[in-house]
Amino acid sequence: MAGANHSSMTEFVLLGFTDQQKLLFMICLLIYITTLVGNLGMIVLIRTNSQLHVPMYFFLSQLSFLDICYSSSITPKLLSGLLAERNIISFNGCITQFFFFAVFGTTEAILLAVMAYDRYMAICKPLNYLTAVSHGVCIQLVVGSYAVGSLNAFVHTSTLLRLSFCGPNLVNHFYCEIPPLLLLSCSDTWLNKTVMTMCIGFIITASLLAIVVSYACIVLTIWSIPSAEGRHKAFFTCTSHLMTVARFYGSAAFLYFHSFSRGAEDQGKTASIFYTVVIPMLNPFIYSLRNTEVRSALRRATKKLISCVYPHRSRSNQTRVGIACLSGASSRNKADS
Repeated sequence: MAGANHSSMTEFVLLGFTDQQKLLFMICLLIYITTLVGNLGMIVLIRTNSQLHVPMYFFLSQLSFLDICYSSSITPKLLSGLLAERNIISFNGCITQFFFFAVFGTTEAILLAVMAYDRYMAICKPLNYLTAVSHGVCIQLVVGSYAVGSLNAFVHTSTLLRLSFCGPNLVNHFYCEIPPLLLLSCSDTWLNKTVMTMCIGFIITASLLAIVVSYACIVLTIWSIPSAEGRHKAFFTCTSHLMTVARFYGSAAFLYFHSFSRGAEDQGKTASIFYTVVIPMLNPFIYSLRNTEVRSALRRATKKLISCVYPHRSRSNQTRVGIACLSGASSRNKADS
């Protein structure tokens, strides 16, 4: 790859963060472990609970999988860099990291729009819901999201490979991203900036438009429900998704539409920590805390796990229940006599 674009650069040095590296390492490691455990737990919970085998939770399991992949494309290299004196990444490794980061990030943006369409069909057209959002349609929507994400990543990677990098090789970021890499190129980067603005702008605009239109129809439908309790219940199923959309697109808009000047790099690094490390951790907690079906399924799974790990406690509880029942029956018999 390095020879394909006539670049003399074989490796980059990711400057990352220079202050409080050990503290930042512990925080990021804890967040990453929580991300893996939370999202894997959500996937297992949805797959093993038959009551959650509906399109909404199928898309949620795909979102959890994307969060794992998205975070894993960035955080392990960030953690190793915080412990190393010089965080070095090869040219090929840098391009590969950016490619997968772009694939998973774009796919998640499209998937959030797909989840808004799912809520629209469930609330606005409930009679056609199971037909319009069947399992086969869900698979097609997820595959289409990955296809768009892969295409977007391929376009940006191709435009990066046409550039020449003659030095210096110091990337003022903790992972390989377009803006800091363009600042190191000795080629004309006008095409890269134009392609990035057009592609990311189109994806964000189209996805947000689909979400806004879906929720506009949802609001109109909810408003026509005569019961206040029914309106609250219908809208409550959408709040978790709306919170996820607000965080994801808000961070994405800030990262990709701030200026390319060197003064904006430090600001972009700080925002990227939230965008790439923190957000993947938050989604499972938001959906589990605000969704009654997920909470009840989690309680049942926890009780089942405890009964498997501590079977003697389960038997003792059953024994106490049985004794209580027998005592109650004996009392009733005495009263009858």
